[in-house]
Amino acid sequence: MNSQVDFFGSTGLIQAELLLASFVLCSLIGFERQFRQKSAGYRTHVLVGIGTCAFTLVSAYGFAGVLENDVRLDPSRIAAQIVSGIGFLGAGVIFKGRNMVRGLTTAATIWVTAAVGMACGAGMVTLAIMLTILHLLTLFVIAPLIRRIPDNDHRKLLRITYRDGGGILRDILAVASTMGFANTIVDSRRFETDEGVHMVQIDGKFEGKPPLHMLIPQLMELKGVDKVSMREDRVHSVDEDGDSV
Repeated sequence: MNSQVDFFGSTGLIQAELLLASFVLCSLIGFERQFRQKSAGYRTHVLVGIGTCAFTLVSAYGFAGVLENDVRLDPSRIAAQIVSGIGFLGAGVIFKGRNMVRGLTTAATIWVTAAVGMACGAGMVTLAIMLTILHLLTLFVIAPLIRRIPDNDHRKLLRITYRDGGGILRDILAVASTMGFANTIVDSRRFETDEGVHMVQIDGKFEGKPPLHMLIPQLMELKGVDKVSMREDRVHSVDEDGDSV
């Protein structure tokens, strides 16, 4: 009986064990994304992990029945296609706003999940376990420590553009204070867009222990805020966990 149908034989048990290992490890990664309520949560990561594991197992074992003297098996071909395909899936969770990019951490996590699944499918369970541990260590331990590093960037000014009226400035200052930033309005001006909308542009000085870039996505979530950028108006990219990229 060949390996394709011998599910309850030694080969089939090995395949089942590898698939189960992929399920467990990718579940740990998926729980972290689900806990943070990201767009790609537990289900997505588990499906990616066991799917890539299954593809790798098929590549390694699935064509044994057709091998002959003039037929060569190249298991790396399917693995290479998995890497390309996961790139498209990861791109689907990246969101580019007016002056920030979000979703990069989730996209990278999907990439790591695929690697864990492939490692399990290839029988490299130790590598898959270490990869999972390092991934969780990065997100749960190292990333919070990095956020505590004081921002030594001398550019403490944010240029914020928002609709005039509605108490939006009050909301902006409240968010900044809640996050631990002391703020001072350095300059402000009112203008009217081509569509006749009255806008306000302020330059605010924000100082605090958190890195300044963590404030940008929070301000962008406020209704009526049109743009938030550093003083030189450069595009600033952050991931959905508030980390700069």
